[in-house]
Amino acid sequence: MRIVVIGTGGVGGYFGARLTEAGENVTFVARGAHLEAIKSRGLTVYSALGDMHLRDVQCTENTRDIGHADIVMIAVKLWATDEAIQTAKPLLGKNTGIISFQNGILAEESLIAAYSSQHAMGGVANIAALIEEPGVIRHNGNMASLAFGELNNTQSERAQSLLTACSRANIKAEIPDDINRAIWEKYIRLVTMSAMTTLCRMPIGPIRDEVHTRNLLSQILAEIIDVGKAKGLKFSDNVLQEQLDIIDGYPPSMVASMCGDLRRGYPLEVPWFSGTIVRLGKELNIPTPANGFVYAALKLFEHGRPIEAQI
Repeated sequence: MRIVVIGTGGVGGYFGARLTEAGENVTFVARGAHLEAIKSRGLTVYSALGDMHLRDVQCTENTRDIGHADIVMIAVKLWATDEAIQTAKPLLGKNTGIISFQNGILAEESLIAAYSSQHAMGGVANIAALIEEPGVIRHNGNMASLAFGELNNTQSERAQSLLTACSRANIKAEIPDDINRAIWEKYIRLVTMSAMTTLCRMPIGPIRDEVHTRNLLSQILAEIIDVGKAKGLKFSDNVLQEQLDIIDGYPPSMVASMCGDLRRGYPLEVPWFSGTIVRLGKELNIPTPANGFVYAALKLFEHGRPIEAQI
């Protein structure tokens, strides 16, 4: 397959490297020092699932040099979605599929608005990975999986071809029965993990073990589920306990990437996480006080660390 990865960070860098190592035709889109390091030294991935050092990597900043792709994987931070959509335009052929593996629940709407449902697909990436230094991706833990499919849940040749490519690359992947539900189920955990580890500046282990922080975690989780149900999502009857069980199974040292962004003084995705739940709650008349508290507590750090910050 001809695959283009827009955003060579933790998600795009890791999965793109696995696909490249397996022999797929992958081109990475990057910029700045990361792009220059990949061009000069290759792309390195450190992972408990197997380290990689790819010396001859197709990497560029200009998508006009690439040609049409079979699959475009968008893996940038949410505030860069509009830019990524513009970047992807030269890559579109008649049957090109564009999959957002970003966090959140809004990217698919943006893809449909820009390209129509002919090209837009849904995707979920489950992994804890980041750029450790230019040209180097660090994968933390053993979690690394993808889910993707057509937004109307029909079977398609392009989705099956990507699934086959993932199998060759030893990437755990699936085409779920309902990709929209899969996106929301990840979002439930993602918003909760991001909220609690960033608020507490702590990994998930101590948070879920202390009764007061666990209660707040559960309340955040329940509010997101209520909003999803009001949006028409068909969750299982035991969805709250199922999601708590998954979070309880995470390594005690696990933190959401937003916690790291706060620590490093980077912009936060909180408007797309708790902020979106608060907005949807108002639209749907669903109370979201816990998510409202999270959004208010982190709002001043939305654009990065303010000069007045005491951390």
